Amino acid sequence: MARRAVGGTGVKGARRPELRLPALERFEGGGGSGLEPDGDYDGLEFRGADLAGQDGAGARFMDCALAECALDGTRLSRARVLDSVLTGVRGVGTDLAEATLRDVEVTDARLGGTQAHGAVLERVLVRGGKIDFLNLRSARLKDVVFEGCVLVEPDFGGARLERVEFVDCALKGADLTGAVLTDVDLRGAAPLEIARGADRLAGAVISTAQLLDLAPVLAGEMGLRVEG
Repeated sequence: MARRAVGGTGVKGARRPELRLPALERFEGGGGSGLEPDGDYDGLEFRGADLAGQDGAGARFMDCALAECALDGTRLSRARVLDSVLTGVRGVGTDLAEATLRDVEVTDARLGGTQAHGAVLERVLVRGGKIDFLNLRSARLKDVVFEGCVLVEPDFGGARLERVEFVDCALKGADLTGAVLTDVDLRGAAPLEIARGADRLAGAVISTAQLLDLAPVLAGEMGLRVEG
């Protein structure tokens, strides 16, 4: 189940996930071996688990909760995270390349250098926390909401964003090179800083104040000289 966020005039709002997790069993580490490639994790709670450096590539997480887990260098490429909640996760260099996140809530994450290029995010809510240097190149985002969080130099190069909202969110140094935007609501981003790819903002909605702030960047993209 999902509910649609309220969008402004002329822009379709994102559908947010509505999660109701079942009673969960505590993850015991699979007999001490931790995550396994192509593993199947269903209805589990990972609380305070140190998953740093572990290999869960291709694994499936269904109806799971990850709370206060360490994800430094954790390999989750091509993993599927479905109907799950991540709270207070932290780590540098987490590998989510080509992963699928569907009906997922991420709350108060502290992540840096997360590799999510080629990933698919659908009905995902990222609330609170700070994510530095998020690599979403060539990713597909549909019905994604960034709320009350700080994104530092996120890379959306070549990505497709459809019904994506930024609500009370700081967006610093974003790269939109080659991105395709459809019904993307940037009005709640403060500050809104586009380092590259401002010419790709077609399909987004911004406020009048943001337009004035972006005027020098847009003029530069157009090769427009402003004098006097």
